Amino acid sequence: MQLTGSEIVIECLKEQGVDTVFGYPGGAILNIYDELYRHQNEIRHILTSHEQGAAHAADGYARATGKVGVCMATSGPGATNLVTGIATAYMDSVPMVAITCNVGKALLGKDSFQEIDIAGVTVPITKYSFLVKEVDHLADTLRRAFEIAQTGRPGPVLVDIAKNATSDKTEYSPVTPKIIARSTEKIDEGVIEQAIKVLRKAKKPMIFVGGGAVIAGAEKELQEFVRKVDAPVADTLMGKGAFPGTEDYYVGMLGMHGTKTANLSVAECDTLIVVGSRFSDRVVTGTADHFAKNATIIQIDVDEAEINKNVLVDMSIIGDIKSVLDIINSRMEQMYHKEWIDKVLARKDALPMTYDPSGLTGPFIMEQINEITDDDTVICTEVGQHQMWAAQYYDYRKPRTLITSGGLGTMGYGLGASIGAKTGCPEKTVINIAGDGCFRMNMNEIATAARYQIPIIEIIFNNQVLGMVRQWQTLFYGKRYSNTILNDQVDYVKLCEAMGAKAYRVTSKEEFAPVLKQALEADGPVVIECVIESDDKVFPMVAPGTDIETCFDAKDLREQKNFA
Repeated sequence: MQLTGSEIVIECLKEQGVDTVFGYPGGAILNIYDELYRHQNEIRHILTSHEQGAAHAADGYARATGKVGVCMATSGPGATNLVTGIATAYMDSVPMVAITCNVGKALLGKDSFQEIDIAGVTVPITKYSFLVKEVDHLADTLRRAFEIAQTGRPGPVLVDIAKNATSDKTEYSPVTPKIIARSTEKIDEGVIEQAIKVLRKAKKPMIFVGGGAVIAGAEKELQEFVRKVDAPVADTLMGKGAFPGTEDYYVGMLGMHGTKTANLSVAECDTLIVVGSRFSDRVVTGTADHFAKNATIIQIDVDEAEINKNVLVDMSIIGDIKSVLDIINSRMEQMYHKEWIDKVLARKDALPMTYDPSGLTGPFIMEQINEITDDDTVICTEVGQHQMWAAQYYDYRKPRTLITSGGLGTMGYGLGASIGAKTGCPEKTVINIAGDGCFRMNMNEIATAARYQIPIIEIIFNNQVLGMVRQWQTLFYGKRYSNTILNDQVDYVKLCEAMGAKAYRVTSKEEFAPVLKQALEADGPVVIECVIESDDKVFPMVAPGTDIETCFDAKDLREQKNFA
């Protein structure tokens, strides 16, 4: 049948099972938005307050559901406003398709009104960027975009469509989407056997889990693997929930703000099995050749490019993590490391994370949320101290329950992401943890949540400063607080009420739990502003350029122990 390009876009979205799109219209994309209007009962469109919010919402939707998130924007500034959100998704391997429209083919390359080469702009931050100039190529390109976004290591794909290709007609035939197979073609059976031999000889094994385990849906295989190896487990920020944070074997996050137990145990272990982590500089804080220097390192990853990129490993297994762990579990006998486990767990008891219990603090708030909410609650975050407290003081028991910008560290990410997560998982409680600095960046999305009565809970840790940057200025820059003090007259409660949300201010420990319980019963967005101290800090911490075993906390700082 003959369809216009705009009709083809909608039909292809329906083919792919897309039920929600986040976006913002404009001149170049009007034909597609006109077609969306005709299909509003089949595809829900969420009009965000800013295109960046649309990209973050599509990202949050994808992380929470495991499906491809979709966002749309018009040409020029509409398209460039998606860039930060696309880069965020790229750094954290999130499957997303961004659809933009451009000026007509005859106007391309002539500096036309609202023209930008968005396909060129996004080449470094997408798995692939397409420019569709002719309607005949549109359906195949869209189908290819969804396939690329999901294949192997997931990531964002951009499809930019010239306006003429949205109005011209061509023949369209529906196609059943390809089943995306797990990447198993590079799994080396011989290397697996070698890895099992190494594990049999290990006396002090550690398992280090990254976001790849979450993406692969490998939580069941991972738990079986942990028990068979009989090893403690540390994770990255992105790996939260792949192994339950309530398990005895779990010792916390590794790296710059990791637990002392995780950092010291990885430094001591003789075998380190790395499951879906890329060894970012927030994990390998010092020199790469000193990281886990006593260990034979085995890295399991779907992306061959991550092998030996940041840390030289002794052995690598390339392939889908769920499939690799399933093979290893089927071939490996039960192992026992009681002496090592006892030592690590004793260290865990002796070196707990601590904070000042006298007043309202970020750690206290996260512990209260942990106590009051259920296992399926989705925690989103912005970036900074509050993000680290959310990682340290909340027990993630299931995968896809922490949604945060790990690789790019995007301030302003979490609110849009929480809207996407709640839209994709309406049955789950979704809470976004924000600092006042982050909230100011994209707080206009509260109006989006209010417009659609999306019942997210936004918790602002208001310390009147850019907390993490100030922490570094305190510790490493002689307390020269250059442009990190936000001490102004903004009333966040009034502001959020003006945008249509319920809002509360909490200034004491006793006030928080009752307000959170009210928020959990609300049928629309609720904002809770929590006033905390400006100089609260995230501990433990590793000083920049030093190895993870030099981690220190407030007590060490006072006594100048392990502090460079």
